[in-house]
Amino acid sequence: MDMGTSRRGVDMGPFAVRYADVRSQLAAMGHTVEDAGNVAVPFREDLEPGPAGGPYFLGAISGVCRSVATEVRRALSDGCVPLVLGGDHSLAAGSVAGAAAHLAARGERLGVVWVDAHADVNTPASSPSGNIHGMPLAHLLGRGDAALTGIAGTTAALRPEDCAVVGVRDLDAPEQRHLKEWGVKTFTMRDIDERGTHAVMDEALETASKHTSGTWLSFDLDVVDPSLAPGVGTPVPGGMTYREAHHVMELVADSHRLVGMDMVEVNPVLDVRNQTADLAAQLILSAFGKRIL
Repeated sequence: MDMGTSRRGVDMGPFAVRYADVRSQLAAMGHTVEDAGNVAVPFREDLEPGPAGGPYFLGAISGVCRSVATEVRRALSDGCVPLVLGGDHSLAAGSVAGAAAHLAARGERLGVVWVDAHADVNTPASSPSGNIHGMPLAHLLGRGDAALTGIAGTTAALRPEDCAVVGVRDLDAPEQRHLKEWGVKTFTMRDIDERGTHAVMDEALETASKHTSGTWLSFDLDVVDPSLAPGVGTPVPGGMTYREAHHVMELVADSHRLVGMDMVEVNPVLDVRNQTADLAAQLILSAFGKRIL
């Protein structure tokens, strides 16, 4: 799906990550892997984007997100750990909602660690671009348009106290305000610079675990420095190093609380020799338990 962003090409991201051989490498680690294929997405060219100023393609995106949520719920009900490949980050409004709904049916809550250069907490009213890939976390917290806030049911999919945002370095003024007013634990790149990845992730995982029965990891490749991940639509200088990104994933694996994850915003059109997709595949392996020794 690339309807949530203005730069085209990110809809080919899942194919690029598959091409990087993530399936066979996970299987070599001992995981049983089933590729459920692609969720059906309408052609962007066949759609009207919607009102000037956005939110653009809201109806189509919410429809895809409902399908993603259904697939995630089915996978979790079957005892699997869903890995959702993107595509732009708007899909997380569906994947996380599906996982939250699965746990809510058992009277349990979902925690989320959102690893991203951007916090994605704009609402349709606050977004300067109108692009929904900058809004999924806000909608998961129940802020925004009912077409996306209601995917998990009648209440918000997430509570702010169960969320941690890690690695942000590019926030709009409304997002800065939302993070503070809504009480979302946020760790910027300065926090990583000053405290180190381990301390930041310990606190992030504790936040996502304290009142929940499992953690969803939503990982946007633009959190990594563009020199290492050039194939993203909204690159921002000063991102995570190769080792910092892998350390994040290794600590997630060590927590033994991963219920599922997104790997999003791989854009092959902007990539160099599939470098970003290869990195995405390697980071997925670390999240699923690959170790140096």
